[in-house]
Amino acid sequence: MSKNKIILIILFFQFAFFANAQYQTTSNTKGKGYFTNPIFGGDYPDPSILRDGDDYYVVHSSFEYYPGLLIWHSKDLINWKPLTYALNKNIGSVWAPDLVKCNNKYYIYFPANYSIYVVVADSMEGPWSDPVDLKIRNIDPGHVVDENGKRFLYFPNGGYVPMSDDGLSVVGEMKYAYSGWPIPNEWSIECFCLEGPKLMKRGEYYYLTVVEGGTAGPATGHMIISARSKSPLGPWENSPFNPILRTKDSNERWLSKGHGTPFEDAKGNWWMMFHSYEKGFYNLGRQILLLPLEWTKDGWYKIPEGVSETKPVKMPGLNNITKENVFADNFEGNKLNLLWRFYDEFDTDRFKVADKSVTIKAKGNSIGSCSPLLYTPTDHSYTAEVELFIEGNATGGFTLFYNKSASSAFLADQNNLIANIHGWQFQTQSNVIKGHVFLKMKNINNNVDLYYSLNGKDWLKIENSLEISGFHHNAFGGFLGVRIGLCSMGEGSVKFKNFKYTPITN
Repeated sequence: MSKNKIILIILFFQFAFFANAQYQTTSNTKGKGYFTNPIFGGDYPDPSILRDGDDYYVVHSSFEYYPGLLIWHSKDLINWKPLTYALNKNIGSVWAPDLVKCNNKYYIYFPANYSIYVVVADSMEGPWSDPVDLKIRNIDPGHVVDENGKRFLYFPNGGYVPMSDDGLSVVGEMKYAYSGWPIPNEWSIECFCLEGPKLMKRGEYYYLTVVEGGTAGPATGHMIISARSKSPLGPWENSPFNPILRTKDSNERWLSKGHGTPFEDAKGNWWMMFHSYEKGFYNLGRQILLLPLEWTKDGWYKIPEGVSETKPVKMPGLNNITKENVFADNFEGNKLNLLWRFYDEFDTDRFKVADKSVTIKAKGNSIGSCSPLLYTPTDHSYTAEVELFIEGNATGGFTLFYNKSASSAFLADQNNLIANIHGWQFQTQSNVIKGHVFLKMKNINNNVDLYYSLNGKDWLKIENSLEISGFHHNAFGGFLGVRIGLCSMGEGSVKFKNFKYTPITN
């Protein structure tokens, strides 16, 4: 066999692997038997985790991205694969879900459109029901079952309501059982903001885990609080180890630590899954971290001495194999990969996956109005590449998208390359293409250089670059993160092929 044939075979198998890679982990081992946080890099806020036998499932806030409520599956807590979406109908911005199993059914309770909804399924793979409106004006529901099988939902104000046996309706009035842990007045916080209740039972006690101090704002605000009671309805006794987790200094790497869920793994070890912003990379959104817990002799959980988010953590000891976080999509088949979501809408008539491409009909005349197709970056530095064909009078390409008011982009029309820097849009190269071009973004720690190619091999850098560190909640609100988007606007459509996301390690 010739040397050239061997090289071609190697390249084929590499591409075949990366084209199907869907693993979500940035937890690289630091020596055998250890991982480093985060376990979900990128914007995956408000995680809710469920262990079902030897399987682990996570769901998180999906906000205005649809389909919504992406469910992740893992066997080892470190490597995660997307499983399915539980919400296809757009009912508004989806926050802080609670994923539970009760009476051999699976439920996701979540707030949207100023109310609390629930979807239910017989299997985690679905199909999931249409959302049921429980008609409770609140956020952050937390589900608990008492010793008699009675079900309740807790809310951020320390109140709870009784639920029907099937968990699909409220059967009583709101009552109040918990007022939170008093935050020292000298601490810098955004607000008291008791939220995110998660409930569980261990031994003779029920444990209520909440967050206080505000989701964003000062880095030291968001914190995880624990309380316990012999009844799920209180009275609640605050933990002597509160706050369980908190950023003490804004110079720490991980900031605004909160929305934690304590849980037991299949080997009897205890963990806390929570989210946090990363210093210097607020625009990545709230990332998911994992730390071990230990129990005191008198029945309180806490973080062990010497353990922190910045140090290697001993593996759960299950089946740990870390994967490279490269994502290459040549749009095989007729469905989008689960890692793609549209902003603000999910209109199946607007796009078509066929012939190893996705064609998106043009919509609107701006980045903010085009409802881009989005992918969540997971790294400080990366490259993103795509091939596109412009059809009609459309304009399309890449956007680095926070929300309708905050984005930048690298675009093309039939003949020209177009830069969009924080909304300032202009031609940067004229008459250099003929309806077909390859685009590439190279993001190094929030500084983004832009390249184009006519053949996908020889790349030319344009003079304009982007700086995107300011696209985050404390500047623009919304609790979101920057995403890589494929945009199609104007009149006509844009066909995209051969998308590839590659982390750059420093």
